[in-house]
Amino acid sequence: MAARRRGLQEGAPAEPSRYTATVHFIDWLNRFNATHPWSHNDFYGPWIVRQVRSRGARKVLDVGCGTGNLVARLIPWADSITGLEPHTATARIAAERFASNEAVEIRPEPFEQRDPGDRFEAITLVAVLHHLPLQASMKGLASALDSGGRLVIVGCYRESTRADRLVSFGALLLNPMMGLIKTLRDTPADREGMTAPTAPARESLAEIAAEAALFLPGARIRRRLFWRYSLVYDAPRRGALS
Repeated sequence: MAARRRGLQEGAPAEPSRYTATVHFIDWLNRFNATHPWSHNDFYGPWIVRQVRSRGARKVLDVGCGTGNLVARLIPWADSITGLEPHTATARIAAERFASNEAVEIRPEPFEQRDPGDRFEAITLVAVLHHLPLQASMKGLASALDSGGRLVIVGCYRESTRADRLVSFGALLLNPMMGLIKTLRDTPADREGMTAPTAPARESLAEIAAEAALFLPGARIRRRLFWRYSLVYDAPRRGALS
């Protein structure tokens, strides 16, 4: 015991603190995630397709289509797919990818510049809405839906509550596991789709829900894993309006 005390007094290293261990773990996690990237957006692709299919939608608009990963998933189930992508280089990749498919049209333009007369049976957005003015976009999306059309959003939100942080912690632990699996399976197109411009989310989930209640009444909103939420809204069918 005396020797141990002398060692401590002479500057022998103490056991690492909990804080130091946490810092090392986060540093390792960041390095692991950087070498095993995967698309949190593409993860929800199959779920989005199911939402579109279950509504029987054949004319689909994908807002912010990126390089077209979701468009590719929708092709077997739609007669017509329009992809809007304002980022010129990304839109070019998508256009070249579907150049031989007459059912797909890629337009290098933002949602705000769409033809206001166009109507769609389904509209999808994946990690796009937080790039746009929320209120005006929700209003525009509702007006672009055909009678009985469905809007499907997978979006990003700003963490603001304990529940947000709890779900985020779960995603933090699952993320490296998913990264390990996905990097073994990803195709070059999957990896290319992760190069689109990103931006931090501005609105909290509560703020998004409040705007949806005004412009998308009856929309179903859920907090999701991997820092995402989902929103599904069905436009009233003609004749069902009061």
